[in-house]
Amino acid sequence: MNVVIYALLFLSYAVPILLAVAFITLLERTMLGHAQERKGPNIVGPFGLLQSFADGVKLLTKEPVRPSISAPFLFLSTPTLALMLALVMWAPIPMPFPVLELNLSVVFVLAMSSLAVYSILASGWASNSKFALVGALRAVAQTISYEVSLGLILISVIITTGTFNLKMFNSAQETMWLMIPLWPVMAMWFISTIAETNRAPFDLSEGESELVSGFNVEYTGGPFTLFFIAEYINIMLMNTLTTIMFWGTPPNTYTPELTTTIMMTKVTTLTAIFLLVRAAYPRLRYDQLMALTWKNFLPLTLGLLICNLSLITALAGLPPNN
Repeated sequence: MNVVIYALLFLSYAVPILLAVAFITLLERTMLGHAQERKGPNIVGPFGLLQSFADGVKLLTKEPVRPSISAPFLFLSTPTLALMLALVMWAPIPMPFPVLELNLSVVFVLAMSSLAVYSILASGWASNSKFALVGALRAVAQTISYEVSLGLILISVIITTGTFNLKMFNSAQETMWLMIPLWPVMAMWFISTIAETNRAPFDLSEGESELVSGFNVEYTGGPFTLFFIAEYINIMLMNTLTTIMFWGTPPNTYTPELTTTIMMTKVTTLTAIFLLVRAAYPRLRYDQLMALTWKNFLPLTLGLLICNLSLITALAGLPPNN
C-alpha cells in the first residue's frame, strides 16, 4: 500500500514537470525562430502547440539502434538514470510545499546533481566510441569545475539565511529580501548554472561542430529522448533554485496558489533568458570555458565566502581565530 501511495505521489509532481518540458522546448524553438528571422513550429495543432508531443511520439516510436560493441546494460540504463535523477531532485523543492521534507534539502539537491555526472560518464564509456568518450570526459570536467563555484556561492547563501532547508530560504526573506546584497553574485550563479546544464554558449560536451553531439552520439530514439528530457528538467530545476535563493517569495505573504504562480512566473522569466543566451552568444572555446570558472569565478566566490564568514564572526563577537 505504501508503495502505491509513493508511486502516485511521484507521478503527481513528475507529470507536470514532463508537461512543462514539452512547452519549454516549444518556447525555445519559437524564440530561436524569431531571433533568426524565420518561422518556428506553427503547423501541428493550433499555433504549433502540439509540435512537442508529435516530436515525442516520433522519437519514442523510432527503432532503437545500439552499437554491437557497446556495453548493453550500461548503454540502456544510463538514460533512465539521468531522467530519474533529474526528477528526484525536485522532491525537496518548495512549490510552495515540498514533496519530501528534508532539513538538509540543499545537500540532497547537490548530491543528486553530482550523481548525474555518472550517467554522462557511463553513457560515453558504454557506447565504446572515441567521440562519445571524449565528449563524456569533457562534460564531466566541465560539470565538476562549475559545481565548485556553485557550491561556494551556495555556502554564502546558507551563511546569510542560517539554514540548509530550501523551504526556509523563502521564509528568511519574509520581512526583507536578505538576498539583495548577494544579487551581484547572482550573475556568477546564473552563468554557472548555464554551464552546469551544458547549455549554449557552454555546450562544449555536445559541440556538434567538433564532437558530433558528444557523449550521446550513439543514442537514438527513446534513449536519446530521455537524455533530452533530463537536460530540460535540470534547466527548470536550476532556475527554480535561483528563484528560491535570490528572488524568494515568502510563503506566508500570499495564498499557496498565488505563491506558486509568482514563483513559476519568475522561473519562466529566467528560463526565457536561458533561451535568449543561446540565440545571442556563440560557443566558447574549451580553454575559455575552464578559465572562466577557475581563474575568475573561483577567486571571487572564495573572497565572498571569506567576507561572509568574517562578517558573521564580527557580529557574533568572536575573535577572528575562532
